[in-house]
Amino acid sequence: MTIRLPRLASLSSGLFWRTFLLLSVLTTLSMSAWFGMINYVQREPLAQQTAAQVVSVVTITRAALTHSATELRNELLFELVSNEGIRVFTMEDEDEVGPPPENALMSDIEAIVKAKLGADTRFSSEVNGVPGFWVSFKIADDRYWLMLERERLQGPVEWLGWAGVVSLISLLGAAVISSLINLPLKRLTAAARDIAKGTRPAPLPEKGPLEVRLANRSFNQMVDDLQQVESDRAVILAGISHDLRTPLARMQLEVEMASLPSDAREGMQSDIAQMDAIIAQFLDYAKPTEASTFVHVDMALLLAECAHEAGRQADVRVTAELPEQAPVLGNATDLKRVIGNLVENARRYGKTPGKDVAEIDIKCSVRGMHTAKRVVVEVQDHGVGVPEEQIAQLLKPFTRLDTARGQANGAGLGLAIVDRVLSRHDAELEVANREGGGLKFTITLRAL
Repeated sequence: MTIRLPRLASLSSGLFWRTFLLLSVLTTLSMSAWFGMINYVQREPLAQQTAAQVVSVVTITRAALTHSATELRNELLFELVSNEGIRVFTMEDEDEVGPPPENALMSDIEAIVKAKLGADTRFSSEVNGVPGFWVSFKIADDRYWLMLERERLQGPVEWLGWAGVVSLISLLGAAVISSLINLPLKRLTAAARDIAKGTRPAPLPEKGPLEVRLANRSFNQMVDDLQQVESDRAVILAGISHDLRTPLARMQLEVEMASLPSDAREGMQSDIAQMDAIIAQFLDYAKPTEASTFVHVDMALLLAECAHEAGRQADVRVTAELPEQAPVLGNATDLKRVIGNLVENARRYGKTPGKDVAEIDIKCSVRGMHTAKRVVVEVQDHGVGVPEEQIAQLLKPFTRLDTARGQANGAGLGLAIVDRVLSRHDAELEVANREGGGLKFTITLRAL
């Protein structure tokens, strides 16, 4: 079983995309409804307008050809092509005629035109491989094809281009609106992350809609109250340290000067030392770790110092595997306290079975590359470990698994202090039983 310190999740854009997609769906439905309504309302007038245009062009062209002199017809046809985009061809029986143009209004246009020009009027989208809008007409017994450019047909399909432009503008507007809606939440999340890291965030702007102003004002007030609580706690901790340790020092002096048997004196001195250690643990647990105190710390050098200090104890044997450098950003005193607490926990509870010595392995490595680099610290002992079902309790305050790790003095705050300090450093902590026996702590810090 493994325990990980919870970390504040980074701000995701899920709410932005939900808002954006909702506005996009509403815009698309509105555009579809608008297009359907326009198509339904304008269908008949547009069909009549287009049919009237076709009938007018055919009628005028037929009249011009009928009443023009024979020698002037070629000039007339050239002018129709040049100025009006109209071409007239003689209809032959062997002409390859394509189907009518594909248009939503074609059936209505065809019915109106045939009613005006005659039931034998034909329509085609292509004659002899030439695309266009082709309409047949007669002059006496001669049959002709009149070709119009397709742009003359005004149909609903042409509206799709404008509908696409409007849709694109609507989507851009939806993105802007979503960003404006989510901006206050983004600021609030960033400020909450700063508080979680132990830093005081900049005041949130108290402007905008009423709900946003009230939320930001309440958050700013909460930050001020937390700052006041921290200041009061610092004063209280200083008072506790002075008021409790002064009587203890006086008691220690009186014990030294009193005429007592040696075993009684040693017992009282041990009790006083234990009380002093418990007070120190309480103060360490309550003391905040300010991000403003973070500096560049070489974890390799810090671990070497911790290993050297631990190795001077008679009942501890330390093996260290360290890189040349392992730079991180943090509070050197608090990080040293973390390693010291882990070593002390191993010394008290992780003695190797059959030996009166705690064998402790300290390892450090730098993993990853560039912005993903991490410093990984491992502290493990060779003791009996902890039952899997009890590992989850290790980091809780005032917890001592004496049945699993042996009886010892203390308030059960050593590992809780480790948990608290590492959470302020935005670090990860894994706790698991070591293969072969013992307990293993793995700390992952962001490398510089």
